[in-house]
Amino acid sequence: MQANVFKRLLAPEYLVKREHRLGELPDGKTAYRDVMKIAFPSIVEMVLNSLIGSVDTMMVGNELGAEALSSVGLPTQPRMLLLSLFFALNVGVTAIVARRKGEERQEDANTTLRNALMLALGLSAVLMLAAVAFAEPLMRLAGGDTAETEKVFTDAVDYFRIMTYALPVNALSMCICAAQRGIGKTRITMWVNMASNLINVFFNYCLIGGHLGFPRMEVQGAALASAIGMTAGFLLALFTVTAGGKYKGYLHLSLRDKWRFEKESMRSIVVVGGNAAVEQLGVRFGFFVYARILFSLGTTMYAANQICMQLLSITFTFGDGLGVAATSLVGQNLGRKRADLSMLYGKISQRFAVMISIVLGVLIVSFRYQIAGWFIGENTLNADQVVAYAASTMLVLAAIQPFQTSSVVLSGSLRGAGDNLYVALIATICVSVVRPIMAVIAVYVLHLGLTGTWIFGLSEIVLRFVFFYPRFASGKWKDKKV
Repeated sequence: MQANVFKRLLAPEYLVKREHRLGELPDGKTAYRDVMKIAFPSIVEMVLNSLIGSVDTMMVGNELGAEALSSVGLPTQPRMLLLSLFFALNVGVTAIVARRKGEERQEDANTTLRNALMLALGLSAVLMLAAVAFAEPLMRLAGGDTAETEKVFTDAVDYFRIMTYALPVNALSMCICAAQRGIGKTRITMWVNMASNLINVFFNYCLIGGHLGFPRMEVQGAALASAIGMTAGFLLALFTVTAGGKYKGYLHLSLRDKWRFEKESMRSIVVVGGNAAVEQLGVRFGFFVYARILFSLGTTMYAANQICMQLLSITFTFGDGLGVAATSLVGQNLGRKRADLSMLYGKISQRFAVMISIVLGVLIVSFRYQIAGWFIGENTLNADQVVAYAASTMLVLAAIQPFQTSSVVLSGSLRGAGDNLYVALIATICVSVVRPIMAVIAVYVLHLGLTGTWIFGLSEIVLRFVFFYPRFASGKWKDKKV
């Protein structure tokens, strides 16, 4: 009986209804291997990137304390707001390149990449200049006006400005990696981002505390180390699409190519990426407001929040890696006119996400105090309180794991199908409306503190899953054009 239940949940013949089948389905071993072939390198890349980002936060917290943790946390949402346009652009790049590969249109895939890079460069240059000029107002808007000390605010402004100078190279690197994911070359993006982040960690060690003959730059050093890592990542990503000979890949750029905007290519990018832009701007606005509300809880709770957000980011990457596989496989199989295989691979990715999330939840609950302690020096001010707040909030994080990873994978599947408008609508309502409202109720009406705010605020993740799963299972996306 139990074996039969698992078979119905996991076997390909039960994941695609007969009326949706367009041909023979692969056996379970082949189907699950196809997903993991793309997902595994992407998961490794994203998890290691998040772990290295967490090491970055640990180094700041252990070396400099809770105030410094707040200083590097304050610019997070304004910076993510800047990056939101590029996240949206890259959603379009991945989906379109995947579809073009499935349609065996290699030149059109390369044209899409060239157009996306030109668009990314122009947008990033304009945003960089504007953000540097308005750094102080942005930090006040993010909550810097309620900072308990002037140093938290001034360090946050310096950190934000240094990171913003690296925006163009970061945007271009992200764009190239998005295209590589679209053709399933997740190993390439894994190595690019791993190298970039290891370089970041090395210079963190050198510049935060002043080691190996480098000056002690503290928070500014952490930002400069990140900028150096981003630049290295861009150069490596560029090599993957410009190298010749045996290193020449499916995606290839050359100065001899036609570097001008192509109407059809731009139309596809704007249509798919435009819907994602609505989603990203709405989502980032919601995160911005949510972070602003949490900052009002004070330096100690906000430092604990930063620890939990780092762990949330790490757990998110498992779903995101599987979401990349879902986007690529759904898009490629739609290009091959096999919508049934798109549905199969999307559902298999979601099943993997649930299994991984259960393991993550158990680990978080079991080791929450130890994990929290890694992020802040035990002798720094209010360290015990920071750890206690963070450990309590991690219980909420563990509970929402199955819904979080599933919603990320399902939204990736729908994006691969070109159903971005639906994803954008649901995500925008949940994150920019539901989450802030719930946070306001928790903080200002019920006065629940950090853990209560997470319970109320993150309840919208369950809502996203409730909307995304039936949408994907219905197959309404199978005739979307990109």
